[in-house]
Amino acid sequence: MSKKTTITLASTFVATSVFLSGCGLFGGEKVSEEIDPPKDVTYVEDEQALENDPGLSDGKGNEKEEGDQKEEATQTIKRDIYLIDKNGYVVPQSFELPKQEGVAKQVLEHLVQGGPVTNMLPDGFSAPLPADTEVGVNMEKDGTIVADFSKEFKNYKAEDELKILQAITWTLTQFDGVEKVKIRINGHDQKVMPVNNTPIGDGVSRANGINFDSSGVIDITQTKAATLYYVAQNGDDTYYVPVTKRIEAKGQNAYVTIINELIKGPSATSGLVSDFNSDVALLDEPKYEDGNVTLNFNENILGNLEGNKVSQHVVNSLVLSLTEQAGVESVAITVDGKAKLTDHNGKELSAPVTRPKNVNTGSF
Repeated sequence: MSKKTTITLASTFVATSVFLSGCGLFGGEKVSEEIDPPKDVTYVEDEQALENDPGLSDGKGNEKEEGDQKEEATQTIKRDIYLIDKNGYVVPQSFELPKQEGVAKQVLEHLVQGGPVTNMLPDGFSAPLPADTEVGVNMEKDGTIVADFSKEFKNYKAEDELKILQAITWTLTQFDGVEKVKIRINGHDQKVMPVNNTPIGDGVSRANGINFDSSGVIDITQTKAATLYYVAQNGDDTYYVPVTKRIEAKGQNAYVTIINELIKGPSATSGLVSDFNSDVALLDEPKYEDGNVTLNFNENILGNLEGNKVSQHVVNSLVLSLTEQAGVESVAITVDGKAKLTDHNGKELSAPVTRPKNVNTGSF
């Protein structure tokens, strides 16, 4: 059997991440998430649904001691920041950021060129937002978050507009309870992006896609969007890139279509690669039950690895791609109906594999 694309690594597989408060003066206008909000607005402060304000209390109504505040200031948590890679893809990279209030504002600030992400950028990556852009955020009750930018936000090239909108949207929708994103500039709602008029409407969500690939699509009306994850390589480092493609909307089971697309691999000019053998095939239709999808492959899913090992790239691409589908939380893999498999590093795959909270972190 021949490998569709061979990935050469200098060391063991690493999906590296060397991944997704206050007020500012926006052109003379003060736009703040700290001002008294309208009754129907809650401000973004917390990781879980962004509803709880840790503030200066201990959660029991007691004011925190100074020592508690200092300890909290030294804690960190992984956040996905969507950056632009050397091929122009919008890609999540995971960073350990200080644990603090105003997490949505914090991640947006890490999208700004010359901002706090500068000394953290992996080789070949850049921040998407124009330099000197100031940010503010607030959360509406319907799962919509509003990102408010200063006038410097407009200082980008037209060809970068869609990438910028995708980076903002996917960075902010990593938080539970955030479904879509609206854009404001100096406090004014934007129905379209300011340079190339990309539609925003009442908000943009992950359903709008990322890194579009429309190659091979003849009739878009017979298709639906699905986001698949392929592998990119930068020197010795590898990472996963989400790509939204149009797949068949009728006939085949959607899971089958997604898997066949992964086996087929990315387009030859994409700069992306695949670790699937071209002769990999499903022996049965995928089975969905209680959030889990079970896949039964022929033995070619094992590739060129010894014993019952499955490439970590294959496992990760399957899990990331299928858990983008509504209701899918985990993926179980079998070969000829048998589940005694291990990954690249010998870790057993007998239990379903769940989607990681952060994508490009180095481990699943």
